Amino acid sequence: MTRAKDITAELVTALRERIAIVADEKSRQRPERHMERLREVSERINALSVQLPSPIDPQLKHYLDRCSYGKALEFLEGGTQSAA
Repeated sequence: MTRAKDITAELVTALRERIAIVADEKSRQRPERHMERLREVSERINALSVQLPSPIDPQLKHYLDRCSYGKALEFLEGGTQSAA
């Protein structure tokens, strides 16, 4: 697997994790820990986003810049990103 594919795979994993945390009703019972988990995964998403090889598809960039993580995940899983 190339480095670009590794980063993309890690980004997909982080996006899935963040979406799962948001949906986790039990996690919200401990608000401080819940927010910490969201912060940690969001920071990881941001760090991975800046490591994506240029040029980043404008649509994906838009989703990531706007924190539209569900749409970013759909984009990546749908395989609609342009080949780099």
